[in-house]
Amino acid sequence: MNGEFAIEAHGLTKRFGDLEAVSHLYLNVPRGQIYGFLGPNGSGKSTTIRMLCGLLTPTEGSATVLDTEIPADARLLKPKIGYMTQKFSLFGDMTVFENLQFIAEIYSFPTRQRKARIEEVLDKYDLVNQRRQLAATMSGGQRQRLALACSVLHHPPLLLLDEPTSAVDPQSRRDFWSSLFRLAEGGTTILVSTHYMDEAERCHRLAILDHGVKVADGTPADLQQSTGMHIIEVRADNPYRAQAVIGAIPRIASVTQLGVRLRVLMPDTIVDPVAIVNNELRKAGLDATAIASTATLEDVFVAVTLKPARHAA
Repeated sequence: MNGEFAIEAHGLTKRFGDLEAVSHLYLNVPRGQIYGFLGPNGSGKSTTIRMLCGLLTPTEGSATVLDTEIPADARLLKPKIGYMTQKFSLFGDMTVFENLQFIAEIYSFPTRQRKARIEEVLDKYDLVNQRRQLAATMSGGQRQRLALACSVLHHPPLLLLDEPTSAVDPQSRRDFWSSLFRLAEGGTTILVSTHYMDEAERCHRLAILDHGVKVADGTPADLQQSTGMHIIEVRADNPYRAQAVIGAIPRIASVTQLGVRLRVLMPDTIVDPVAIVNNELRKAGLDATAIASTATLEDVFVAVTLKPARHAA
């Protein structure tokens, strides 16, 4: 394989009638890294992944995935990738071992190496004790591990994961991400979509999508340092009342309650924003204090998906 990037998208666009699900997306995914798509439902994450793996034909634009042109040569790409959806898509009336056997046959995995490879992934993904269990009777975490085992069985250099942890418990999510890091350390490129902020923070790089448009792209640390916003934290005895007071301040971009705390975003062109907020709180007679804070990835997401009119000069 040539080049620095496993995936390069150029103006990728998908329309369904009058709906533009993905709009002129440009994307560079470095090889051997975990690259995240962060965005709410309907932001275009799944549509983009389906175009990149050849399941959907773009309305406009093109992509190069593992040196393969999409959509022109999509059929040549399929043996090189692993694809895992948020919905369990394996056979519930087959055992774990039978599902893995079937996937090995689909990808024409060498017959002599097939049994050893299946045993290897059963062990690696903690499925040895479930080998004769019907997939339909497994827990959410076990199904997730089986789906990942099937996705990597044929040693694909690229994994495309569409919200793979949406239906599992927190411990299973942590274990799943440990597996992803091991794969990335071994050279696998991983594109994973998520709407969980903590998962997005684990990615080497990520793009934030909003209504089909890429509104941010970079490392989590870089994005947190370039929000274009002052981040202010307010502690108040009456956070509901404090939120109403702060929300009435001109040019407030966002104010969100988190328990007894408030997270406030103001454009970074405003001078001395902490003093402005504290002054309004005192004028309202509230027992509350505002201090400067650093941006979280959730703050970044709020900042880049705000409607322009909310914080225009």
